[in-house]
Amino acid sequence: MTGQTEANIQAKRRIRRRYRRLQFFRLLIFLLFLGGIGWGGYRVFLWGSEVYNHYYGMYQAYMARKASHHTEMDEQFENYMNVLLLGVDEGGEEGVPNADSVLLLSLDKGAGRVRVLSIPRGTLMTAADGTPEKISRIYRVGGPKEAVRAVRSLLGVTIHYYVVINPKILAEIVDAVGGIDLYAEMPMEYNDPAAQLDIHIRQGYQHMDGDTVQKYLRYRSDELGDIGRVQRQRRFVKAMYAKLLQLDTVPKLPQLAKILQARVTTSVEVWDSGQLAAVVQSLSPESPETIMLPGAPQMGDDSIFLPDLPKVQDKIAELFPAPAQGTGTMDGAEP
Repeated sequence: MTGQTEANIQAKRRIRRRYRRLQFFRLLIFLLFLGGIGWGGYRVFLWGSEVYNHYYGMYQAYMARKASHHTEMDEQFENYMNVLLLGVDEGGEEGVPNADSVLLLSLDKGAGRVRVLSIPRGTLMTAADGTPEKISRIYRVGGPKEAVRAVRSLLGVTIHYYVVINPKILAEIVDAVGGIDLYAEMPMEYNDPAAQLDIHIRQGYQHMDGDTVQKYLRYRSDELGDIGRVQRQRRFVKAMYAKLLQLDTVPKLPQLAKILQARVTTSVEVWDSGQLAAVVQSLSPESPETIMLPGAPQMGDDSIFLPDLPKVQDKIAELFPAPAQGTGTMDGAEP
């Protein structure tokens, strides 16, 4: 009886030891599990902090760029989106480009109508130091912001964005939409090795690829000089506008958006296919109204264009009629 009791006691002790070991291992596994959760949570926290800091930094940079591009709104222009399009050359030997083409594009956000004001590159405007200077030179010295300031000062309009395009980018954009149809009013023959420009375009109506279009726009060897170039710019704008509205252009918008994102210098923060499609969809089917800046070439030097200030003011008043209530005041903020 005593031996059986002792055996039972030993058996119970073994069971308790196994139970304690089992409890110990359970506790150990639980603690390891909690440690794993803690470590994983800590890693997730670090990853989340890195992601947050990354995107917060991007947001801060965006806000800084937005502040640097900010233009105070004049209520006269709040229903328009005004974009200064600067077509620049290759920059020659020094590599510093001039503004070869200057266009103010204005979209009436309500009606979707587009008006384009062509500004000859030799137009005299007020430089940063207060002296008269060609807009092409103002851009060369001060860049797009200084060009925006000078154009805004001359016209008295709010300019919301700027876009800078060189000939190679223009050619890519035209090729991305499949080329456009333009009329060459004369045979265009011109060669300038220094500017790496070799133009041979036959007279007549034709489908032009991107390289031909940029040469068509840069051609100047005719009696009209820069005035002839401005006229061709206006024809190009209308042809490009018509191309954007064609149904077969819609599938090409993603490629066009990629070029705008990667290659174009602009104050516009986002260029994606959805945004681009929304803008194109908002456009009126009516062809853009194209206007040349009132003025005339200077006597004896047609490379200088003198704006007719009273007529400029009249034209701006016609294009942007004052709101019915409140007259607003012109802002003097930097773009």
